Amino acid sequence: MKIKKLFLENFRNYESESFVFDEGLNVLFGKNAQGKTNCAEAVFYLCTGTSLRIRHDKKLIRVGADHARILAEAENRYGKITVEAIIYENKREIRINGNKIAKKADLMGNLNSVFFSPGELRLIQDGPDERRRFMNISISQNSSAYYTALLRYNKILEQRNTLLKNRDSSLIADTLCVWDEQLATYAGVIIKKRREFLEKLAPYAKEAHAYLTDGAEELEVKPQKTYQGSEEEIAVRVYRNLASNVEKDLRLGFTTYGPHRDDIDFFISGKDAKSYASQGQTRTAALAVKLSEVEIFKEVSGEYPVLILDDVMSELDLPRRKKLLSKLSGVQTLLTCTHAERVLYGAECKRIRIENGKIKPEKEKK
Repeated sequence: MKIKKLFLENFRNYESESFVFDEGLNVLFGKNAQGKTNCAEAVFYLCTGTSLRIRHDKKLIRVGADHARILAEAENRYGKITVEAIIYENKREIRINGNKIAKKADLMGNLNSVFFSPGELRLIQDGPDERRRFMNISISQNSSAYYTALLRYNKILEQRNTLLKNRDSSLIADTLCVWDEQLATYAGVIIKKRREFLEKLAPYAKEAHAYLTDGAEELEVKPQKTYQGSEEEIAVRVYRNLASNVEKDLRLGFTTYGPHRDDIDFFISGKDAKSYASQGQTRTAALAVKLSEVEIFKEVSGEYPVLILDDVMSELDLPRRKKLLSKLSGVQTLLTCTHAERVLYGAECKRIRIENGKIKPEKEKK
């Protein structure tokens, strides 16, 4: 999959700008706070319908404007495609090839991307919410069934938790099993898809990490819980566990079992990365996981996603920078940095200088 052109109107600090990308490495460079990351964010938004930086879409609208518009012209394995998002104060419209879509699930899979920035260290360092979010975003881009199941699971989970706080014991007795049955059904879909994802991720991550570290360290990625069987068999197991945890859930006022509690463990040379890894080790492990995500997209969909590397080079030492650049062959990449000449090392690329939300000609070297 390749994005050919990107148009931004009233998006973040862009009033009106058009980008033309090459199929390989595209380097967006310039001083800090000029709009490089905003451009990368726009691409990710068209892929997922989500911003990695804010919760409310209205903050994507340029100050003083009443709407923002993003449009990408791209090619995927099925041919040419346009994806457009128009964001208003209280709503948005998304169009695929000019046709308005009703559900966010219909957006998934048209354009795919993998995003990596220094902030992605949260994947390993922070709590399990970050690791579940990582799985949810990645799997949803390749599976609308997963995304739909996740939405419905979370809605039912919220309703079940509300019921658990209710003091009407007869109401709980009459309705809890109904919520549990539905919750378990969607949990079966989520758990099986996550299992398949992690089974693919683990060997790719191990290989990528060994490459980045010259084999000096070994990365292992493991789910904290392992589930076997089909979706139906998993659903039965979840339903039984929900039933056996009812007293505990009533006492605490929330659901203590299910995929919303799942987590992933990372081990570097046998040690728990969350507890023992240095900043450098954590950074390399997170990068290996993201490079593995790229390979999973290729395996599942038959084509590479767009790889977005936001200010990553400044966080890597020279050997890892060069190794990362060598891994980008065949992958359309958007790389943001402050000084292109300091990170490219002769790599072929398209250079795009950004200044105050505008594409500017490169300054002549003195």
